[in-house]
Amino acid sequence: MSDDKAPKMKSAYELALERMAGQGIEPPREEALTPELRQRVADVRQKSEAKLAELEILHKDALRKSQDFAAREKAEEDYHRERRRLEEDRDRQIEKLRRG
Repeated sequence: MSDDKAPKMKSAYELALERMAGQGIEPPREEALTPELRQRVADVRQKSEAKLAELEILHKDALRKSQDFAAREKAEEDYHRERRRLEEDRDRQIEKLRRG
């Protein structure tokens, strides 16, 4: 008893594309990445996530051991700086792979 004339449900992605078009925003480019390139990008992301996880574990451990407020504050600043550096490095590597 299904009605073939009922409107098809749209995915969240399709709805987002329609909203972007309504606001005059250009939709994302459909870049054709080869399977090899996709794997290399995935490897870069995986290595970066591992480094970030290690950094977070070490940071939390250092905070637990530290009793000095100034040292904790410095450790927090260092953590955020290193995290940004790792994320920027990851983004640069991925962009370099995509450009060829």
